[in-house]
Amino acid sequence: MPVRPALGRAAIVALLALWTPIAGAQTISERGFFDGRGIWFPQTAPDDQTQAIGDVLFREEVFLKPAGWIQFAAGLDLRANSHDQVEDRWRLDLSDRGTLRPRAAVRRLTATITAPKFSLDVGKQFIRWGRADILNPTDRFAPRDFMNVIDPDFLPVLGVRPAIHLGNETFEVVWVPRLTPSRLPLFDQRWTVLPGIGDLGVQDGGSLIPKRSQQGARWNHTGERFEMSLSYFDGFNHLPDVVVNPVPLANAVELTRVYPDLRSYGGDLAIPSRWLLLKGEAAYFTSPSGTHDEYVLYVVEVERQAGEWLLDVGYAGDVSTKSTGSLAFAPDRGIARSVIGRVSYTVDPRRSIAIEGAAHQDGKGFYVKGEFSDALAQHWRLTLTGVGLAGDPDDFLGQFSRNSYVAAGLRLNF
Repeated sequence: MPVRPALGRAAIVALLALWTPIAGAQTISERGFFDGRGIWFPQTAPDDQTQAIGDVLFREEVFLKPAGWIQFAAGLDLRANSHDQVEDRWRLDLSDRGTLRPRAAVRRLTATITAPKFSLDVGKQFIRWGRADILNPTDRFAPRDFMNVIDPDFLPVLGVRPAIHLGNETFEVVWVPRLTPSRLPLFDQRWTVLPGIGDLGVQDGGSLIPKRSQQGARWNHTGERFEMSLSYFDGFNHLPDVVVNPVPLANAVELTRVYPDLRSYGGDLAIPSRWLLLKGEAAYFTSPSGTHDEYVLYVVEVERQAGEWLLDVGYAGDVSTKSTGSLAFAPDRGIARSVIGRVSYTVDPRRSIAIEGAAHQDGKGFYVKGEFSDALAQHWRLTLTGVGLAGDPDDFLGQFSRNSYVAAGLRLNF
């Protein structure tokens, strides 16, 4: 990729210069990496014959702290991909609303103000809620890039997040002026499975993105005996319903992404004991307009730390209270009604192994993902990944049974 670290740093400094006119004595720190990854699928898919994919990512983040009470952060991503998943044109993307990944994107552009018992984050940032693993029902301000459904990356959102800290209690409010939708798999690639259309062609009808803002609030308690939170969200689902319209003259169907209105009430709880950590998280999702599905998602888990081993096992559930029969892209609900688990082992300070997976309670679909990570040198890290999927074609996980893959990634940190 024709981008050097110095060029990335220059771009970040330029972003910070646009963000604030502060000059003079100030503290600047930075971090970044250059990551190359290759993925190989042993099988072809009906709508995608490509079996080998190469992906390159350059990321640079710079932090400027002109005073003890304020910090500015800016991040830049530059990408390239061998399978037409990245835009061809060069532009600096801020919205993260495109069907393709942008060639160059602002990953972070945030001002953080801190004071006794108060903090404020303004700008493009990552907002994470919840405590569970694999599935987080309360995590409503965290869209993802699902071009690989089993290994998605989080997307930042543009928002304002003030918080008040009173001892063990934190009260947080979030306002997001516009929806950042999750990025779906491309309609003509292997992670999109469209049953029931036969030989019809597929046309992309675009996205109908709502214009209203989103807001939420969360109370969080931390203590020795237990930790818990309660949260409220009012906005839209970042995972879309897909509206199918026939196009008879073209012998095709047109697929349009529509983002349902959503209101959720949730909470999470963690109770430590001498031997185990008990965790739970749940949310009830309603449709203010009454036109979309209403349901409950929940997770219960047991976690055990034993020396260098970390073991976690649990169950993810889904209870539907109202179904409209709409066609939805919903990995969170698709992975529910499953036994879930994760095991990790730290071999030594340089190497680690992790395995996670989920198996539907009816036995119709499962996945398992294993990862080995090795720090080869001071700045180099090798990561080997293997993913296996299997099941029935009408199961959310089973429909990807031809998408098992192995991957190798090499990262240079600087």
